[in-house]
This record gives sequence, C-alpha cells and structure tokens, in this order.
Amino acid sequence: MTTPLQDRPAALTVRDLSVVYEAERPVEAVRHVSLTLRRGEILGLAGESGCGKTTLAYAVNRLHRPPARIAGGSIVFHDRDGADVDVLALDDEELRAFRWAKLSMVFQGAMNALNPVTTIRAQLADTLRAHRPGISRAEIRRRSEGVLSRVGVDPVRIGAFPHELSGGMRQRVMIAMAMLLEPQIMIMDEPTTALDVVVQREILREIVRLRDELDFAVVFITHDLALLLEISDRIAVMLEGEIVELEDAATLYRDPQHPYTQKLLTSFPSLSGERGSFIRTGVEEGQL
Repeated sequence: MTTPLQDRPAALTVRDLSVVYEAERPVEAVRHVSLTLRRGEILGLAGESGCGKTTLAYAVNRLHRPPARIAGGSIVFHDRDGADVDVLALDDEELRAFRWAKLSMVFQGAMNALNPVTTIRAQLADTLRAHRPGISRAEIRRRSEGVLSRVGVDPVRIGAFPHELSGGMRQRVMIAMAMLLEPQIMIMDEPTTALDVVVQREILREIVRLRDELDFAVVFITHDLALLLEISDRIAVMLEGEIVELEDAATLYRDPQHPYTQKLLTSFPSLSGERGSFIRTGVEEGQL
C-alpha cells in the first residue's frame, strides 16, 4: 500500500460498542470498544483467550445468538460507493445480502467447517448462487477456479472432497470462500492456529499479497502477538473486553504503554537471549 495509513478512507467505524451475555449475573464481554478500520489495512486484534476478541468479531458481523446481546454502541460500514451502512439497523434480508458480499469472516477452526460430504466445487457454487441468483454455470466455474488460484490451490482440486485435502489446503479453501464475493472487509479469527509453522507462514504471505492486490481490509484475530507484529499495520490489544492499547505495530513493539501489552511482549522467551526477552521474529530483519 503506497498511501499512508492515516490518509486512507475508513472502511469500518465502531463506536462505544458493548456486548452482554445474559445470565443470572450478566457478563459484559465487550465493553465500550471504539476503533476505525482503514481501507486496505491489516488490523491485528491480540489478547488472551476469553478477552472478547471473537465476541467483538461476531458483533461486527451481527452473528450473535442469545444469550449474547449488543447492549450499546454503533457499527458503520463505509462502502466504496460512498454510502454509509448502519450495520445494527439492517433487517434480516439486508443483513443476508451484506454478509460475505461486503464483509466476510474466516471462523476459528474454519478448515474443519467445510461440508465433508460435498465437493469444494459444490460449496463454492452454493455460496455464489445464494448471493448472485441467476449466475451462469460458466461464471460460477470461472469465479470458483479463479479464487482458488489466488489462494494457491490448484483449480484441478475443485472436484475434491475436504478429506482429500491437507489442513493447509482446506484453510486456503475457506479463505477463498470468504473472498469469493470480493468483500471489502475480511475478519479472520485465528486462521492459522491449527497449522504447522511452514504452512502458517505460507498462508500469511498469501493474505498480505491478496490484501495488496485486492485492497480489502483485514481484521486478524490471534493470541500470537509476535505474528501480528510481522503482518499488521496497527494492533489493538484487548483485556477483559476492552481495547487497552491501539497503536501502529512498530510503535507498539518499541514503546508499549499498557502494562498488559508489556507483559505480552515478554511472554515469548528467546532461545538464545536473556530470560524474559522477547523473540523479535521478523523485527530484527527490518520488517517493522
């Protein structure tokens, strides 16, 4: 991306968002979160398990089911055509058209979410037909094979069943499915956690390359702060449902302000340095 981050238009604005899980004693899982996602930006969302990362992602995409409830705040999607969309005001039909076409999501453990008894071809085609009624078979084939190629899957595998693909290839197929309708924002919830480090690195490179090529924005959720330091433009750190620090990756690495961020940065021991020193993966190589 050649345009400085601060000069890019906003793709999504979240203001004072709160999510409550109703119970005998209600739990406020997301508390007064505000952030702006810029067009073409990779925004990392870091924090320990249970801090509210996935709850926030589900709220942005209106995927919650009871007992979860959005208790307050606003979510505004800024379309490329200049229109602002109040996501919380969308009715069921409008929301169905919005998801995947404007904002898509790669879920945690997504590579196991494919239908095991249906081919990749059929699953991609079902997504296209649901959102593009009347689309021709030729166009379905062109789009499906094209999106698989973009994520590094040979189109000849389009007739395969999920069990015939490796874990890394299944994850690539899920990313392809999220890209199929050319959304402007993609939320990725721990998309590489279950993969070995070599495949993980390949997929991360693909995500960055595709972002540069297609200019979509990414919210990348993980507990792995070292990984986010390599690929993110900015990083938001969550603790107990709140964003306690939001800064560009280089500044957050060199000068973390919140004590929790400082602890995260010392939680990955070096193989050769002093005890408590952080593994500066990629940073020493000048990636920040």
